[in-house]
Amino acid sequence: MKNKRNILWIIIGIVLLNSIGMTIVFPLLPFLVGEYLPDSQVVVGMSALMSVFAACTFFAAPVFGTLSDHFGRKKILIISLIGSAVGYVLFGLGGSLWVLFLGRIIDGLTAGNISTLFAYISDVTEPEERAKWFGYIGAASGIGFMVGPAFGGWLGTISISLPFFATAGLIALAVLVTLIFLPESVSEQPGSPKFSLNSINITGHFRDIFTLKEAKNLLILGAFFAIGMGIYQNNVNVYLKDVFRWGPGMIGSILAFVGVCDIVSRAILLPIMLKKVNERFIGIVGLLGVSSGLGVIFLSAYFPHNSFIFLAVILIALGEGLFEPSFNSNLSKSIDENQQGKLQGVNQSLQSVYGVIVPLGAASIYVYSPAVLYIIAAVIAMGTLIIFTKLKPQPVTI
Repeated sequence: MKNKRNILWIIIGIVLLNSIGMTIVFPLLPFLVGEYLPDSQVVVGMSALMSVFAACTFFAAPVFGTLSDHFGRKKILIISLIGSAVGYVLFGLGGSLWVLFLGRIIDGLTAGNISTLFAYISDVTEPEERAKWFGYIGAASGIGFMVGPAFGGWLGTISISLPFFATAGLIALAVLVTLIFLPESVSEQPGSPKFSLNSINITGHFRDIFTLKEAKNLLILGAFFAIGMGIYQNNVNVYLKDVFRWGPGMIGSILAFVGVCDIVSRAILLPIMLKKVNERFIGIVGLLGVSSGLGVIFLSAYFPHNSFIFLAVILIALGEGLFEPSFNSNLSKSIDENQQGKLQGVNQSLQSVYGVIVPLGAASIYVYSPAVLYIIAAVIAMGTLIIFTKLKPQPVTI
């Protein structure tokens, strides 16, 4: 494929546009839902919207991943992005609560952009390059998560609907970039499986992936990591408010600091380390950082000093930024190239399940004891490290 490096940077640009677009709406969601529900039910409404989206993603992501293996990444990416744009337009139009749910359902049922982009990276890179480029994708997302909410908050002062239309516009721009500049990365190969109705059977997708020992082991590893990180990501704001008595300004500042650490880890530290050590060692260092950081948060429940929090977020952000690209790289190398879409779709589907279950379970434990919640998260992260050190990846012949 010509100009492979330029194509990869186009992918990074699409990820950046998509990330900024999605996060623009973060500060406005409670206010938008509050237009249709009393204050006491806003949290319930937001949770219901999240659950509906996650349920649709669970069913749709594996299907879109497999379709991208058969019909090409570009076509599926365009369909998925258009679905997201339509969903956000409906949010902006609003008018009643059911319109918001319709927008989430459409977005969820076309949720194949992440799995397709990851499969595209796997298509156009050599196995030894993938960790670096997965790291760049994460860094682009990190930039989006820093820029988007601030931009969205400013737009929201003009009109509560404007950020949703802005998001739709940015995603539409990503569609144009994909349509004009991104070549197809999938070509028909001898021996490639033919498309059939079984190709959209999600039960079959999970069965196919979980019969492959290396892919199954990595997905189980990913589940442990997602649970540990999910506990932290979904509760740290409340923890800082309750235990440290921080206000919105301090919490916003620490989240911005997390974003900076994440970008440094993925875009600078990871490429440097890849030149000196292997991905396995990088993954171990990353998990050590995450485990230690979660342990520091546990200690901060008994010694609530601000320095503990800054140390914890540095360890967790740097650790996640090192481990996650290494994990995604290993996952992509666990299966034949003509099934990358199916694998990434199954992984995205599982992530949507964790996104619903983990916040609910963590909230129940948090009510009992914040300290107990974070020692559980630290133990899970340490368990992930132990599992990772025992895995022995076996390269797939492609």
